Amino acid sequence: MARPRTPLLSRERIVAAALALVDGEGLPAVSTRRLAAELGVSGPSLYNHFRTKDEILDAVADAVCAGVDLSMFEDGTDWREALVAWARSYRAALSAHPNIVPYLAQGPGRRPSQLRMADAVYGAMLDAGWPRAHATRIGALMRYFVAGSALGSFARGFVDDAALYERDYPHLDQAHLLAEHQQRVDEGAFETGLRALVDGLALRFPPDRERARDAEDGEERTG
Repeated sequence: MARPRTPLLSRERIVAAALALVDGEGLPAVSTRRLAAELGVSGPSLYNHFRTKDEILDAVADAVCAGVDLSMFEDGTDWREALVAWARSYRAALSAHPNIVPYLAQGPGRRPSQLRMADAVYGAMLDAGWPRAHATRIGALMRYFVAGSALGSFARGFVDDAALYERDYPHLDQAHLLAEHQQRVDEGAFETGLRALVDGLALRFPPDRERARDAEDGEERTG
């Protein structure tokens, strides 16, 4: 009787196993030794696909961002609504894997999915008429906002202990109820912040390309 074959090791299997470890136990749980054990292979066999642990984490981060929808930047959607739709998709991808967010927050590095995303956002802002410096800042501020909102739950940070708040923090007398309404609180906070950001940007939107170019030139001369 033939022995059952061990599934062939591939980049995809390694990335899936690493992502499962990150999701379940956090970034510190990922090591080549632990991954090899999870996959039922010898440690050195991983090096046929990845040279270092950081390369594995890069691939995990890139796989998470690969699921972010960028189509709104290509189909003529108004820049405001495109930012809103993209931010929602971006947050959904990160919220599904919050333990990878600190690694993603370091920047795109050489990761293709994150670089494509940065290119799409930046290009769409330029096409809309934003100066280059402002387009850069918009991409940065949206990343800060989305990553921060996906990192953890605001509502779950308050313990279910009414006496704690009533005694010393009277303005927080309903805080013990937040956790049971976590989704509504957190989603509502994200949507409020997202709309405030985009509406605020709209108020600063340059009325024409010539004025935008002049504003950027003046900023560079005085900066």
